[in-house]
Amino acid sequence: MIHQPPRFIGICGGSGSGKSTLAQAVVSHSLKPTTLISLDSYYHCKSNIPSTLRGNYDHPDTIDTPLLSEHLQSLRQGRAVDLPHYDFTIHDRSEHTQVLLPTPIIILDGILLFALPTVMKHLDLSIYVDTPSDIRLARRIQRDTRERGRTVDDILEQYFATVRPMHECYVEPYRLQADVIVAGDGELEVDTVLAAIHSCLHATTSVYF
Repeated sequence: MIHQPPRFIGICGGSGSGKSTLAQAVVSHSLKPTTLISLDSYYHCKSNIPSTLRGNYDHPDTIDTPLLSEHLQSLRQGRAVDLPHYDFTIHDRSEHTQVLLPTPIIILDGILLFALPTVMKHLDLSIYVDTPSDIRLARRIQRDTRERGRTVDDILEQYFATVRPMHECYVEPYRLQADVIVAGDGELEVDTVLAAIHSCLHATTSVYF
């Protein structure tokens, strides 16, 4: 059997849209070896983020796009990469990395994914999870109070200061550029996404899967 380069599938949507849950479900239900890469892993080291953007994790300039693009190119060519790790407990990139091997399907998950042109050019399929803003905010409040020990006032302050305006600038405008749009306010549309990936695989290779 001829070995084919990995296919890159991008799943994007606003914070709290359900995109990460969907991405994880797709990985677990895929019949082929599938790897998940979170855009969160590629946040810049704190020292490389402009002071005006510190604390704002929703702006494209906080992402180490050159490194991510380099890694995607390496994976496409069948080479392993050292996946960085961003530690949210210290709000900085950790010294630890993880060796990541190429697999037939690689899922990329991130709110800013479609706002990064040099990353978008690597995607074979783009999926947008469309979820109403009130549901996204409610989920964010539940997550941050339960998992991160934050107060509702603190969450709302950040939401109105950075999360919502950045969503309106760098997430929502790219919605209609996605190949597939799925709803994120109900049951996960895993079967829809798996079918789209299956079509993508067959459309881009003559090898039987």
